[in-house]
Parts: sequence; structure tokens; C-alpha cells
Amino acid sequence: MPSTSLPASAVSLPLADWYRGAARDLPWRRPRFHEDFGAWGTLVSEFMLQQTPVNRVIPHLEAWLDRWPTPAAMAAASTSDVLQQWANLGYPRRALWLHRAAVEITERHGGVVPKDVDALLKLSGIGDYTARAVAVFAYGDRHPVVDTNTRRVMARAILGQAQPGPPSRRDLELMDSLLPADVAESAVFNAAAMELGATVCTARSPRCEICPLVGVCAWVAAGRPDTGDTRRRQATFEGSDRQARGAALRILRAAAPDAVLIDSVLAEWPDPLQRDRAIDSLIADGLAEADGEMLSLPR
Repeated sequence: MPSTSLPASAVSLPLADWYRGAARDLPWRRPRFHEDFGAWGTLVSEFMLQQTPVNRVIPHLEAWLDRWPTPAAMAAASTSDVLQQWANLGYPRRALWLHRAAVEITERHGGVVPKDVDALLKLSGIGDYTARAVAVFAYGDRHPVVDTNTRRVMARAILGQAQPGPPSRRDLELMDSLLPADVAESAVFNAAAMELGATVCTARSPRCEICPLVGVCAWVAAGRPDTGDTRRRQATFEGSDRQARGAALRILRAAAPDAVLIDSVLAEWPDPLQRDRAIDSLIADGLAEADGEMLSLPR
């Protein structure tokens, strides 16, 4: 387990106090949300929040859960409907994984999102973060929950690094060493670490002057050195295959449930090889179906 000479309470207590006064008012943090949607709402929100800003997720989440308030309701939907509802959230494979997870929850768990982390990890599209987030924030269990924001907070406050290294099991071990023993407080600390990384201890412009951990932060104490950045850089969106895929999906969503001529999809795209590559990848990923000369969303 990673070691630090800093007492865990020196991090957890001020961070929890800060969170209780500074946390953003987000739908999935409200008691009413959990009363209405429970673990299913938490699971859907976590799928949507992967690589998508909060302000874009909120209206989509509410509309999604109004339409499919339970895993069984979504499991009965068509793939085409799911992709249309996903709209412009990006990375539409997440919608397919969520749909498959809904089917698996309905068939294997009687329509109830499982509580056990190992059972959650066996569902489509669910990894360490999402499984633990559901177990902690929906069911109140004690587990370390580590996302990109949490990793940045730990890298700076505990390890004295400007940016976190590549994700590893050591992140979970370090977060676990900082968790309060009290189950309820451990959930608060998990949420607080993510909130601090999202709003204060940001990647490019950290606001150390208002950070509740500034007095114990190893990176600040060292003079905020540039220790390098080994994070993988996301490719530029403009002109990328991802942009071409998104444009093709918008055409298919607009036409649904009808099919369109493959040759008409992105017919004016400046790079014909990239256009063909984008369409081929959509078909390979199950996001589109080809039938002769026609292309459509999966039915």
C-alpha cells in the first residue's frame, strides 16, 4: 500500500467540512433523486458522466430516466431508440453498454441493480470506478471511489506531483488508506475528493488559494513544481475520425427509423477515406446496420 506520513484525518476532515458547504447542487445528490430512481439512476448518471461535462449530462439524464425509470423499461427498448435518446452526449458506445447492462440486470438480477462490487463488474461497460460509485453512493457501502479528479487531488496533496501518473491499482489503495472508518463519512470523503478535483484542484488552473487542503498539500509545500505529465492526450476533435462518426450518427438519428443510402452519408466530407472508415467503424461497433446500399441505426 502507498505510504504517507500525513495522518488520514488531516486530509479527510477539512475536505469533508469544505464539501458540506461548497458542493454543487447536482440532481444525483438530492434525496428525491434517490427516492425516485435509486441505484439505477446512479448507474445511468455515471455512464453519462464518463468523458462528458456535468452541464451537458443533467438535461439528458432527467429525460432518460423519465423515459426509462427502471432497468427493465430500458431493456425492453430498441437499440435504435436508445441511440436516438443518447443524442449528442458523445461516445455512443456507452449507450450500447448501458442498454446491455439493463438487459443483464433484468435477466440476472430481477431488474434490481446489484449492490455487490464483483456483481457490478460483471455487467457490460462497468469498471472499477462505476462499480464502486454505485456501491457507495447508491447503497452506502464503504469502498474507495477513484476518478480522474480524485487521482489529481491525491497526486498533489499526498504525492507532491503536479499531475497523476497512469491509472493503477495503487490509486485505489491510496484512497482506501485515506477513507474514514465511519461508512457515512467515507462516502462524503469520496464525493468531496471528486468535487475538489472538479472545481478547485483542476488540471490546468488549480485555485490553491481557496483549497481546504492548501495547508497540508505536498505539492504546494514543494513550491508547486512541474513534475511532468504522463497522462495520455486526447486527440483533437476537429477533423478526427470521432467527429466523422458523430456526424454520421446525427444523419442516421434524423432519418430513423428509416434507412439512408450509404453513399449519401457524409457525401461532402472532405476526406473520403476517413468517411468510409467512420462508417465502417460504426457498423463494427454495432452503432449502425448496413443492408445492401442502405444504412440505418440498429433495430
